Amino acid sequence: MSASGGTKAIVAALGANLAIAVAKFVAFAFSGSSSMLAEGVHSLADSGNQFLLLIGGKKAQREATPQHPFGYGRERYIYAFLVSIVLFSIGGMFAIYEGYEKISHPHPVEHWYWPVGVLVFAIIAEGFSFRTAIKESNELRGKLSWAQFIRRAKAPELPVVLLEDFGALIGLVLALVGVGVAILTGDGIWDGIGTVCIGVLLVLIALVLAAETKSLLLGEAAGLEDVKKIEAAIVDGDTVTGVIHMRTLHLGPEELLVAAKIAVEHDDTATEVAHAINAAEARIREAVPIARVIYLEPDIYSEAEAAKGPDPKATPGGPTPHPADH
Repeated sequence: MSASGGTKAIVAALGANLAIAVAKFVAFAFSGSSSMLAEGVHSLADSGNQFLLLIGGKKAQREATPQHPFGYGRERYIYAFLVSIVLFSIGGMFAIYEGYEKISHPHPVEHWYWPVGVLVFAIIAEGFSFRTAIKESNELRGKLSWAQFIRRAKAPELPVVLLEDFGALIGLVLALVGVGVAILTGDGIWDGIGTVCIGVLLVLIALVLAAETKSLLLGEAAGLEDVKKIEAAIVDGDTVTGVIHMRTLHLGPEELLVAAKIAVEHDDTATEVAHAINAAEARIREAVPIARVIYLEPDIYSEAEAAKGPDPKATPGGPTPHPADH
């Protein structure tokens, strides 16, 4: 995902949420509706989340340093993870607490036209924000389903905004139902029930975001399509005859590390191998432009060693692999 695409969706969501937050707090002040208070805090938390995403995007653009030689691309993952924490604590838990208090000490909704009018306005504003996020996502989603797009996206901004806007729209409908039933029955408990439902919804969305961004923070490999492109680009059929094994890792949404052990013939000269590696790196960058950090190690391919299968211990984080010829 390009930074510009994500920024457009974030700014649209930020503008909508700030306007909606002000309107919701005004409606709460006139009506005393706990659903409006919970929704106001929700919109305020969402606005803070958009600020966090913008900050993360800005910090991720810093140049690499000797202390951080692979750059700061993962800043975007860190700030996206903070978004899930804010959404869970400030948005979800506050709404559940406020709903519980309203159920325990119910009081009728006053000046019903304030919360109803604001909720209708908020649904329209959030709808425009959600439409922008969908439009930006469709340019990258391809044939993936929405669930697959959220799970596989390496840039966190659009999935975060999509889930936030989706949760906001559902929350607004829940608030409208809660306030509406409370007005019709004169029983403020329904307002509290709607508030609790909003809180549970926000907690569930926050958990999904936390799980996805945690996976990105741990480090995800390139997508299957990019892996196939890289493998095809490495082999030239002349000096480089195959890929013995390869690892890929996203250093950031738009920066990929590629490390591979490649097969060469035993009688190739060092000069031939060096030229072949340089040519393979150029082909990789042409096929997958985000592959910016590439390490290729030449080795002599051995059918006998390959027949033994991969060594389960020879993986990053495991025991030191024993030396072996390939």
